[in-house]
Amino acid sequence: MTPQILLDFWFSPAHEKCWFDSTPQFDQQIRDQFEKIWSAAKEGQPSDWEQSADGALALVILLDQLPLNMYRGLPESFSTEAQAREVAGRAIERGFDTLLADKGKAFLYMPFMHSENMADQDHSIALYDAAKLNEGLKFARHHRDIVHRFGRFPHRNAILGRPNTPDEEIWLASDEAFLG
Repeated sequence: MTPQILLDFWFSPAHEKCWFDSTPQFDQQIRDQFEKIWSAAKEGQPSDWEQSADGALALVILLDQLPLNMYRGLPESFSTEAQAREVAGRAIERGFDTLLADKGKAFLYMPFMHSENMADQDHSIALYDAAKLNEGLKFARHHRDIVHRFGRFPHRNAILGRPNTPDEEIWLASDEAFLG
């Protein structure tokens, strides 16, 4: 498996429409094609992917995005988010984000948007704002507002076995709720 294989898959026009509106078939396709390499990445391989902008982006997508599809509704879907943030942070420190097209930058920055840590949320806002990625900035602000309000993402509570607070219960039942 090479980073380019993953990037060609993820950024193909046919798959782009599934990024935020997936199907069970797309989730299964990801599991069939990428679960083995994801498992290796979870254990720290392939670390050589971090040596290039495209490789680092592919590793971030592998660790941040693909588990959300492969393990939808399961705790494993969030299990490599911290690793994705670490890879993204190192890539940004190296200036790799400046070498990526806007869609690539958006996914490189996304692990910070997925964090339940306010400092990561603020970093997400700053990244999207500096790159003038307005659509991403809109969603980054939305995510930050949720974490600011609740200290976490309430839609993850059931998956992670966390009890909801009364305020979270009301919000989750409302039209403004973000369900993931």
